[in-house]
Amino acid sequence: MIRKLIWLALTAVFLLSAFVGSVDLHLQNIFHLNSLDAQIFFALRLPRVLFTFFAGAVLALSGLLFQTLFRNALMTPYTLGISSGAVLGAGIAIKLSLGTLLFGFAAISVFGFFGALFTVFLLLYLSRFLRQSHAESLLLLGIALSLFYSALLMVIFYLGSAMQNDMLIRFTMGSLSVIGWQYPLIISFSAIILFIAVYMYRFELQLLSISQDQAQLKGVNTKKVTVILLVISSFAVGTLVSISGPIGFVGLIVPHIVHKLYPVNISKRIIKTTLFGGLFLVLCDTVSRTLQTQSELPIGIITAIIGGPFFIYLIISRAQKR
Repeated sequence: MIRKLIWLALTAVFLLSAFVGSVDLHLQNIFHLNSLDAQIFFALRLPRVLFTFFAGAVLALSGLLFQTLFRNALMTPYTLGISSGAVLGAGIAIKLSLGTLLFGFAAISVFGFFGALFTVFLLLYLSRFLRQSHAESLLLLGIALSLFYSALLMVIFYLGSAMQNDMLIRFTMGSLSVIGWQYPLIISFSAIILFIAVYMYRFELQLLSISQDQAQLKGVNTKKVTVILLVISSFAVGTLVSISGPIGFVGLIVPHIVHKLYPVNISKRIIKTTLFGGLFLVLCDTVSRTLQTQSELPIGIITAIIGGPFFIYLIISRAQKR
């Protein structure tokens, strides 16, 4: 009963989210394509809701994937420093005043994407030197990279102008504000590719969630599966972060909530986690737009307020189990 109520509430928020904002929309005016309501709905509100849904799906599914592959409840692209790499890349683009388009996209997005991608391949390379406690060591590597990137970002802040620093601060807070359909289509494509890849390898992931040795005994090429899924997931996350900025803790919170609601094996939680992640982020975005503030509250602040205490709870619960 509780599960049905949760899904019903999230679905209702998803359907009503496009009507929430600083300007009230009237349903009868939306279908008059020349009206202001129709332009706001189809050019701003609807693309934003769909962008947010697929962004949440990417983050939640990536979080589930990382936690399964490394058998560590704290593993997400955010905690591994991938988001920090994207922020640093965007910071470099801002400092160099690259406001032009590269490959048809804003320079900030392109540099952010390659920053995230560089971090992924750096982690994969460094992981070759890890032997014992692989997951814990990789998590510490991600934290170390995040701190290193933060130091470089402080240098950019120090050397940047007031306008450049303002742009960078806004990027680091995360934003789901998009205009038109270009970015929603890109993220939806990334989300679909990621979902197909994870679903295709669902049985291998089920074995990997038990142990790597168990998967190898069943004939699974664990190294190949891990690299393929990590690269695809990191491409999707890197694409998202390069557009929206870092949105933390979604990949940490959602897989655990879904696991609490549905204590079944991972192969049966993939679809539920994907949908729940999308709806959860739409809920957070709707909250950020309904708060009575002078300007829209960045989505990164909302997820951090929710995710910070949740992260502490996970650490304490893991310590008690040991």
